Amino acid sequence: MKAALRRRTRHAASALVATSLAGLASFAARAEIVVTANDGKMVLENGNAVVRKQPLPDTVSVIDLTDGVLKLLGEVPAPASVVGPPPSVAIAPDGSFALVTGAMKVDPADATKTIPDDKLSVIDIKSTPPKVLATLQAGAGAAGVSINRAGTLALVANRSEGTVSVFTISGNALTASGKIQLGDAKSGPSHAVFSRDGATALVTRDGDSKISLLTVDGSKVEYAKRDLSAGVRPYDIDLTGAAAAVVGNVGAGGGDNDTISLIDMTAKPIRVVTTVTVGQTPEAVKMSPDSNYVSVTVMNGSNKPSASPFFNDFGLLKVYRISGTDLTPVAEAKIGHWCQGMVWSKDSKHVVAQCMVENELLAFSFDGKALTKTSTLKLQVSPAGIRTAEP
Repeated sequence: MKAALRRRTRHAASALVATSLAGLASFAARAEIVVTANDGKMVLENGNAVVRKQPLPDTVSVIDLTDGVLKLLGEVPAPASVVGPPPSVAIAPDGSFALVTGAMKVDPADATKTIPDDKLSVIDIKSTPPKVLATLQAGAGAAGVSINRAGTLALVANRSEGTVSVFTISGNALTASGKIQLGDAKSGPSHAVFSRDGATALVTRDGDSKISLLTVDGSKVEYAKRDLSAGVRPYDIDLTGAAAAVVGNVGAGGGDNDTISLIDMTAKPIRVVTTVTVGQTPEAVKMSPDSNYVSVTVMNGSNKPSASPFFNDFGLLKVYRISGTDLTPVAEAKIGHWCQGMVWSKDSKHVVAQCMVENELLAFSFDGKALTKTSTLKLQVSPAGIRTAEP
């Protein structure tokens, strides 16, 4: 009797362990990992971005977005910056590590100012807590960063020197492979993205309002000496499928309504085909993994002095439908102040936006018609860059 009871107990325990392991495996397979880069140096004071009187460490946060619920998994100190477009984070295709840039640092000679930095951190995001594997040098004002789908190359746009840094990747180790000169120090290369097939890359230049085309052959990356024109100060740029890319044109910051543009990646040659007005300062643009939508974080004057006629006490998260070469507005929601980047969930049913002033991430569900807030997550310092593993 007792022996039989012990056998039943062992079987029950074994079944429980097997069920638990299966549950963990299922969770791991479903997990939606988001990585944010958080700036502890800067704060917005009545429309002016200034250095905090007592700067806090910059950090990188690893967050789970499973089922639209935000959960902080871990953080590690690493250089980050609100200066530059929000894709200052890139995640390896296998989700093992992230790259994070730090465009600016506090000036050692004057603690009230910042100066360009060149840091590129390689971060193990599977370890608990996450850890910095290496700190490399890119170029002055290292900003937008991307990894190709093969996981063999990374590009970093260096806003303060007019270049793009090229790195080769082996495992989780990066090796500098040179720089591409695109313009003078004021041309402002901001973000670079690879085409779906990895044979080309597009680089925004907010300093001289150009989008430069690069050719990619193995580890050889070259400036194709061809530039596209979309709008005033192209800044963030994104693509998920093979058909199109989208770029946000942040404009002159004078209160005028600014634009986003669609780039036809199938045209020969590649060209800008559509431009639509979205409001004041489209800080970030992101295409849904199914390539049917593009989301935009619009400053909407929330980063301006309260006395400005262009001030609004909220930013906007907007979603547009992509139909061929058309962009049609389908949904919008109010968000916080000085909001930066956003990401989509893998199933294109959730969007996460990050807001600097509130130190907050906001998750929304999206049903093709409306945005509904599902979750929020407060951080200790201001979230400035964000990415998921590219589809």
